[in-house]
Amino acid sequence: MTDSHVPSTGLGNSDEARAIGYDLGELSAMPLEFTAFRELHHPRYLSYARVWFRDRDHAAEIVELAFRALATVWPKVLSSPNPAAEAWQILRTIVSERIENPDSPMSADGPDGRITSGVPEQRPAAMEEDLAILHYVVGLATPEIADVVGADTASIASQLRHALRHEPAEW
Repeated sequence: MTDSHVPSTGLGNSDEARAIGYDLGELSAMPLEFTAFRELHHPRYLSYARVWFRDRDHAAEIVELAFRALATVWPKVLSSPNPAAEAWQILRTIVSERIENPDSPMSADGPDGRITSGVPEQRPAAMEEDLAILHYVVGLATPEIADVVGADTASIASQLRHALRHEPAEW
């Protein structure tokens, strides 16, 4: 695996957790599946966020916000046909929202437990850009990208080939 680019912080130390609004007691009460999912995807999500947000602390806040949002809908996500794709969409929505509205207050969920985001669903070109970023900038192999975004490896490989045909915007 190519996790060596960003060390896994896991649940972080208590000071880090409090700084971003996590209650460690709350985290320890999360289901084992959520904790395992978080441990598996945190380093890659952080690497992706660091491409968009150069400040390490800000990128970490974005990723933690995404996991907090994911935690609010975890039972629904876990019962979906593709939990990794659902989780990726949550991260991507929060990243898009923060790029478009950097000064808006950060909130993981609204009154109905959904992310408070006015960002429309991701356009296909944005997904190709994300895949290219994960592969060419972050350094993930095609199977790892498939695991992170919840897609099959052949589809990812095809989309990466297609992305190479287009001029990279800012990745």
